[in-house]
Amino acid sequence: MSIITHPFIVYMSDYYHVWQSALVGIEADVSKANFNTWFKDTCIEKVDRGTATIGVPSDFIREWLSDHYQKTIIKALRTALPDIRTIEYVISKTKPVAPQNSTATSTPSAGKPSEGQSPQELPLNDLYVDKKSQLNPKYTFDDFIIGSFNELAFSAAQAILKKPGVYNPLFIYGDTGLGKTHLIQAIGNSLTQRYAGIRIFYTSSEQFVENLVAALQRGQNAITKLKENYRSYDCLIMDDIQFLSGKDKSQVELFHIFNILHDNNKQIIFSSDKHPNYIIGLEDRLKSRFAAGMIIDVTKPDYESRLAMLQAKTKESGSPLAADIMEYVAKNVDGSIRELEGVLNTLILSSFNPNAPLSLDKAKDIIKNSVKSKKQISAEDIAHVVARFYNIDHNLIYEKTRRKEIVKARQIVMYLLREDYSISFPHIGRELGGRDHTTVIHSCNKISDELKEDPNLAQEIEEMRSMLLTY
Repeated sequence: MSIITHPFIVYMSDYYHVWQSALVGIEADVSKANFNTWFKDTCIEKVDRGTATIGVPSDFIREWLSDHYQKTIIKALRTALPDIRTIEYVISKTKPVAPQNSTATSTPSAGKPSEGQSPQELPLNDLYVDKKSQLNPKYTFDDFIIGSFNELAFSAAQAILKKPGVYNPLFIYGDTGLGKTHLIQAIGNSLTQRYAGIRIFYTSSEQFVENLVAALQRGQNAITKLKENYRSYDCLIMDDIQFLSGKDKSQVELFHIFNILHDNNKQIIFSSDKHPNYIIGLEDRLKSRFAAGMIIDVTKPDYESRLAMLQAKTKESGSPLAADIMEYVAKNVDGSIRELEGVLNTLILSSFNPNAPLSLDKAKDIIKNSVKSKKQISAEDIAHVVARFYNIDHNLIYEKTRRKEIVKARQIVMYLLREDYSISFPHIGRELGGRDHTTVIHSCNKISDELKEDPNLAQEIEEMRSMLLTY
């Protein structure tokens, strides 16, 4: 039995892969914590006449998804199923699993499926996670794409493989979906292969907190055992350290664990979505420990790196796409690596229809919601947004007034131009009333320093950034 939709056929056995592809897009739009909370153990139960029925594990999750994520789910599904008009939910206690004929190690057969056969399976399944180290063996350097956006982080990783402890700790930060988890787990897997008997442990900061809370509930013996376990590792890798913000007890315990590991020259690796100095609610002594090692940012990949990723992924999947399609995607989908992979999975799935080859025009139509506007933001646009936020006349930002509220707004405009758009100091000065570049440097440094101490200012700037996205 199959279900016919436009622009291609979706077979019953493909519900799993359609939903996995949709989840990639959803994950790029929501926080990691929300994604893990609300989308775990969900699946597509059926698709019928423009309605997708989503299986969820509880009534509460059904209501929450319906109230908060309905549009997000529809948008993600429409990249693969353009006819989807609405979503319904059913309670399903069965955990989603891949079809039985889909394996992580199978090699896709060449060519398109013949009539009456299911399309070849997409290689979307994770390999097992090692129970001791909690490392996922799928993360290796064999398929790690290196470009200008991550080459410094990669070089630091290679140095650690040659001499663990050389950069200690290693702190990798950058936006969600840029390959940080791949990088730090690849370090762990490579260390395991190089050094027999090495004890490595990978965890997220959220899991660390959960383990600590559970130990506190069980009593002192459990706490002591937990501390001993963490202190026994030769390499500790902790992902998403920003979620320790405001969790004082967890930070205290991590501080002591860090000191013991560091004093014994054990390798420590952290990742975060921002520089440690900008994690609000993180203790200064932890920030100081992080700064003593190597802090490296990972940025968005450039065009060449995005194209290389697409070529590598299509080769890995055994489902090649036309060169003009990959070039179009690389040029126009300039977000995170995760977003790029989501678009690629959608196109590969679309290419399985034997009666309608995937053309460039068709590919453009399928991924049109993932192609972001190229509208440029000017200094004047930022001045307007900042002025509107603080309810002042934007023309005053260009004048030489020393009124406190105007100076603050002007400094934030300068900071945003420099931090978010990499505009040179002299150019910023010229744009904002012909000011000297040293004034701009002073203003940017002043806002940077204040952000470390003032969470309210950090929140204000984030709100202004959100306003700029829709300006």
